[in-house]
Amino acid sequence: MRNPNELTATEAIAAIGSGSITAQDVVQACLNRIEEREPVVGAWAHVAGEPALANAASVDAAPEQTALAGIPFAAKDIIDSHDMPTGYGSPIYDGHRPIWDAACIALTRAAGGTLLGKTITTEFANLTPGKTANPHDPARTPGGSSSGSAAAVGDFMVPFSFGTQTSQSTIRPAAYCGIHGYCPTQGDFRMSGVREASGSFDRLGLFARSIEDISLVRDVLLRRPVQPVGPASETPPRIGFCRTNLWDSFEPAMRNAMEDAASRLSAAGARVRDFAFPSSFDRLADAHRWVSSFEFARNFTHEYEQHHDLISPRLRDGRIADGMGCSFETYRDSRAYLANCRAILPELFGDIDFLITPSAFGEATTGLDTTGPTQIGSIFTPLYLPCLSLPVFTGPNGLPMGLQLLSLPDTDECLFRQARWVENHLTA
Repeated sequence: MRNPNELTATEAIAAIGSGSITAQDVVQACLNRIEEREPVVGAWAHVAGEPALANAASVDAAPEQTALAGIPFAAKDIIDSHDMPTGYGSPIYDGHRPIWDAACIALTRAAGGTLLGKTITTEFANLTPGKTANPHDPARTPGGSSSGSAAAVGDFMVPFSFGTQTSQSTIRPAAYCGIHGYCPTQGDFRMSGVREASGSFDRLGLFARSIEDISLVRDVLLRRPVQPVGPASETPPRIGFCRTNLWDSFEPAMRNAMEDAASRLSAAGARVRDFAFPSSFDRLADAHRWVSSFEFARNFTHEYEQHHDLISPRLRDGRIADGMGCSFETYRDSRAYLANCRAILPELFGDIDFLITPSAFGEATTGLDTTGPTQIGSIFTPLYLPCLSLPVFTGPNGLPMGLQLLSLPDTDECLFRQARWVENHLTA
């Protein structure tokens, strides 16, 4: 049998229910893994081992099993919790302790989950990386800004974790770390207690090692009865292959993997056709830049004015300066432009069930001074589409690469079933 920390959350819950292991076994195995690997991976800003074991013990002693059965999880260090520090990736907030739990943490705890600790984020979930390395190759980035959340799941330190996405901060790290990453239809998950970067785009992201776990945690966050994903659809899907205008910039291995995947899915019965946004969508990335930078700069006015020297030059003279220089008229016009783009998405999709596109440009980039390019997210994030990265490719250096699926808003559950169909045919 695998070590308890190697089980998915769904597998661990079943094992706890059968009596073959306990929640304490899972938490202890995760803590052992952290002790072994944290000096290499550097995924954690804070680990609360003893409280986590105590919580797991109380769940084990309860007369009925909760939905999450004491399963440990992690949260990105821009997500508040009442019982441990939240530093937002900045020395300004070193030792800062909120007095509340963010909605996602409160809901997960209410379902019996055990918060194991806080994971490393880039500075204010933006550009400047923290200490985290890629668990598959410590010389490479894990992606960002949800660096530690992805690395912790990818290295079997915890079954699932919370990140966020404003540009590509969930999908890219998931791809680099070889796990599943998911962002819901915009607005489905409550963001109370999550430090805002750009309210127009911020979404809670989930990292896990199976689609079943993504679906499970989604139900918990929606505070509704847990429903299984269900079998993959018997009817092959209708897929739009979206190469985007970045196609020539993707690494050759990624382009080849995408073309091969499209061929294999077509051979399995899917109707795969090319999909391209019209020229009227060419301003998506620029509009995303102006809206996100305008909002970010104003959200961090206090830090900029009162702690100017404690903000990294990369952020202070880059994103914040960019946002300060953006007029309200440009911001307003960019928002209106994006709303118009979103309004015609159903017409553009037609009878397509979902799009496929690369999750990142290729394998994780070498070096820890950046978290990799984000241009893909600047195209898709402002469209508010639910998105899911599947770890179905391997690059030329033996490192994981991801395939991203995107569907129209409010089709998340259907996307999970279709993603299972894709995984079945690409990993067989």
